[in-house]
Amino acid sequence: MATAIANGATGPKLNHIGLPVVEYRGGKSTLCAGCGHNAISERIIDAMFEMGVQPERVMKMSGIGCSSKSPAYFMNRSHSFNSVHGRMPSVSTGAILANHTMTTIGVSGDGDTASIGMGQFVHLLRRNLPMIYIIEDNGVYGLTKGQFSATADLGSKLKTGVINDLPAIDTCALAIQLGATFVGRSFSGDKKQLLAMLKAAIAHKGTVMLDVISPCVTFNDHEGSTKSYKFMQENDEPINEIGFVASFDDIEVDYDSGQVYDVEMHDGSSLRLRKLLEDYDPTDKANAVRTLMESHASNEILTGVFYINTEQPTFIDLLNVVDEPLATLPESLTRPPKSALDALMANLR
Repeated sequence: MATAIANGATGPKLNHIGLPVVEYRGGKSTLCAGCGHNAISERIIDAMFEMGVQPERVMKMSGIGCSSKSPAYFMNRSHSFNSVHGRMPSVSTGAILANHTMTTIGVSGDGDTASIGMGQFVHLLRRNLPMIYIIEDNGVYGLTKGQFSATADLGSKLKTGVINDLPAIDTCALAIQLGATFVGRSFSGDKKQLLAMLKAAIAHKGTVMLDVISPCVTFNDHEGSTKSYKFMQENDEPINEIGFVASFDDIEVDYDSGQVYDVEMHDGSSLRLRKLLEDYDPTDKANAVRTLMESHASNEILTGVFYINTEQPTFIDLLNVVDEPLATLPESLTRPPKSALDALMANLR
């Protein structure tokens, strides 16, 4: 609803913390026109605005690649760190340990995550680090002329005619097996689904891993590509219909009894999943992995929320970190006194 201003005209719509959507925007994109990454940035803007997240309370992390340029295009009032190629997980871990009261969103690519960054990525997952990790997945290295990445599907074709003869790494199956507590896949062209998933991700406490198929219009949007707009539109098979009710919204139920799976999020919000695949339970870890494996055998691309666990302790919980951000504690509490160091050295003699 628009807000009234003094002269009787209407102003921009404000969210529940009193900010207009323009306060969530970033710089002008320098990515190729039509790039799926730009659509993901727009959905992040919408989700943060609608959830009423204070921009200054957000840390934006990234690595190297077309995807890792994306944080410049949303929330320019937030803190941002562009790390070395594949090293976003370790930098994010350090930043979150320094101040776990911040909302952290990391944007990576399929190359940045599934190739050079794989070693760090898997340890972030097993720790259940509280952050939103988005893979902008186009199946190619966009900055180095479109070679296949590790998520390129077996048998897919480059513009040059080269056929991929290696099996793809499914980052969603990997994330579920290794410990992420909110795992899903979406398509940059599916505004409704992706927005609902991002809003739920903001409300989740733990590692959120979202693999978003994001077609590269320059190198991977042709016939024979399995990550093109046309292929996704023709082969996308949602496993559930996703709705999200924020804790400050009026709750409306429009599904038949027995057809809905509600998951209460940590802030009191509700992730509402309408079952499209028969008897699909997003809290069943083994079934989630099995469903993904069966989809590969059937050459289907499934989208939706595959797995969610709101009970698993986070890395912060496991370390028993104090409530106050470590970065704000005085030196007297974080630096051992000389007597403690002397005692330690004496024990080593």
